[in-house]
Amino acid sequence: MVQITEQLVRKRAEHNELMIGTLEELSLHQEDIERIEHIGNWCRDLRILLLQSNLIPRLENLHRLKRLEYLNVAINNIERIENLSGLESLRKLDLTLNFIGELTSVESLRENYNLRELFLTGNPCTDYPGYRTYVVTVLPQIEHLDGQEVTRGERLKAAKEFPGLRERIVQLEAQNRIERDEQRVRVGRELASNEDDAGNDDDEQRKVTDFWQQKSEHCPETRIQMAKYSRRAAKDRPTSGDLELKKPPRTRKLFADCGRPYSLNEPRLGFEFRDEPDRYELNVHLYRFLDTSLVEVDAQPNYVRITVKGKVFQLALQHEIHPDRASCQRSTTTGHMLIVMPKLNPEQIVPLATRDEKAPATKPANRSNDRKELAGTVNIRTICAPETHDEDDVPELV
Repeated sequence: MVQITEQLVRKRAEHNELMIGTLEELSLHQEDIERIEHIGNWCRDLRILLLQSNLIPRLENLHRLKRLEYLNVAINNIERIENLSGLESLRKLDLTLNFIGELTSVESLRENYNLRELFLTGNPCTDYPGYRTYVVTVLPQIEHLDGQEVTRGERLKAAKEFPGLRERIVQLEAQNRIERDEQRVRVGRELASNEDDAGNDDDEQRKVTDFWQQKSEHCPETRIQMAKYSRRAAKDRPTSGDLELKKPPRTRKLFADCGRPYSLNEPRLGFEFRDEPDRYELNVHLYRFLDTSLVEVDAQPNYVRITVKGKVFQLALQHEIHPDRASCQRSTTTGHMLIVMPKLNPEQIVPLATRDEKAPATKPANRSNDRKELAGTVNIRTICAPETHDEDDVPELV
């Protein structure tokens, strides 16, 4: 049985600095919780409470949440609406996909004067003839039912059809209650027989496989059994931590075997690199709100390395620099970091000659005169010198 503990509530209160006394929004969905408890004592200022996708069979222990405006208990095992009259500020109630067959239990929401939205989609009571007419008449304060707006004309029409409707609803509830009792006994026997058949590990695995493949009835007992098998499978499944232990640790190579530094960008930072005649300029786009204490800069003669929260940004340099004369500055507005690295011997670095510099100093005035123009037809026989061959060496044509 999964219980609501203080540790679980504080874990879901990270956005409130783990303080639960002033918490206004709490999400405890998909935790397989089987009972509502302690929330009314620990979180009196709650405005939003999300408890969907659990195994809650009953609404209880919520009467102290006087400021609660939105309660979501969809996809649970609730069969009756009760114990919500103390929620004075409740405006939205979501009971989607539960097992509410007692439609007359919605009358307990009459005292919730601020209730404006109600969701009952997917419950057995929504199949009753006159369901919407009954709810609209019993709860005149609601404005939306199952996501559809309740108009003034619909309310007037429902008021005319309401006389005698409650007796019919009560009969349908009694019939649903009888079917529910029979279903509870029938499903209980099936689950008990499956548990008795369990033996060794192979039988246990076969039982789990058969359970997921066979057709099952839609009832709270089946949901509980599904959650049980899901938790058991989650325990047997290796966690992400175990998978990381099995993987060999990735070795980071910063240098080649010959000592040449590699260029890599583990933090995936944007950067701009300029090669000036006397210096290198590297502008790294650090995150604006990143603390400077988390950044380390190391300039060496043939590379520069920046470590950001353990991740390495390294850039290999073509020419050696003066590490002692390098400077590093960070912008207070953008967070970018500019690293200026003077070159060791800038006078010995010869820039590549351009095409105009490689050309001779004296250029002819008219280039067209240097080209020999073709005159007449070309005799292809005189392109290559003729060779003499012995007639005996030339094979005959076939």
